[in-house]
Amino acid sequence: MTQVAIEIEGLAKTYASRRGETGMQALKGIDLKVPAGSIFGLLGPNGAGKSTLINILAGLVRKSAGSVRIWGFDQDVNPRQSRAAIGVMPQELNIDPFFTPRAALDVQAGLYGVPRSRRQTDEILAMIGLTDKADSYSRTLSGGMRRRLLLGKALVHAPHVLVLDEPTAGVDIELRQMLWTNVRRLNVERGMTIILTTHYLEEAEEMCDEIAIIHRGEKIAHDRTGALIGRLDAKTLVIRPEAPVTAPFALPEGVALSFRRDGALALSYRRSVTPAEAVFDAVRAAGIRIRDVAVEEPTLEDVFLSLTSSAPAPQAA
Repeated sequence: MTQVAIEIEGLAKTYASRRGETGMQALKGIDLKVPAGSIFGLLGPNGAGKSTLINILAGLVRKSAGSVRIWGFDQDVNPRQSRAAIGVMPQELNIDPFFTPRAALDVQAGLYGVPRSRRQTDEILAMIGLTDKADSYSRTLSGGMRRRLLLGKALVHAPHVLVLDEPTAGVDIELRQMLWTNVRRLNVERGMTIILTTHYLEEAEEMCDEIAIIHRGEKIAHDRTGALIGRLDAKTLVIRPEAPVTAPFALPEGVALSFRRDGALALSYRRSVTPAEAVFDAVRAAGIRIRDVAVEEPTLEDVFLSLTSSAPAPQAA
């Protein structure tokens, strides 16, 4: 087993220009290593280059420069082995409406050269909750069921790496819970490496061991999830006073006060500059009696917005 599931060096992609237009540079020399056995978040705003990167991994888009190794296989040297090592659950519902789920999985397994004796069609149908719909036409399946089938198709060849591209976009709570249960099982029981792209940042914060953020075709952050969130130095004490407070009061330099609708006081400050005790001292000095207090830490969404809003604008071509 390799220690690095995916290794990307200097990956660049420029889409051909139209007449009178310059080429569009979707990826600008990205370096990235995805540890084997991890759940890895690949995040970025719309148009950041995530889909291009995923399509390059899947062998659907040709890169302009750089190298890609999947499970140790170089895409340029061993293209068949590298494609066999990865399964992709796309965001789009690209399912043949005249195939049953069972037939769709068998055809997909055949395309990957999986012998009939080694196919796990029934096991996959059970895992994705489609056993009772195994022989129904795919056109009769609900949107959520079709998304489950996409996951099944990505698993037919038992890949080492599974890419989930916006897997919970527009799905209900039940399907979301089933998907994450299956992802954890695949990761823990089979040691499968999972790469997740999502705009639901709370999911990425809960699920992912490491996260990389790309913006305007460049990698702007990559760290373990906890360390990435810890980059923000902000903290907020939410104090509920015994009696209503309507006027500002003296606070240490750098501490911001806001009044919430429920009467709570939100005091935001930088942990590296101001100790919490100094904030409490200021509250007590103002004669405010504290009924309850809570702490609000930065979230992945806060970090994401901080990084993507401050990233430099692209240079003119």
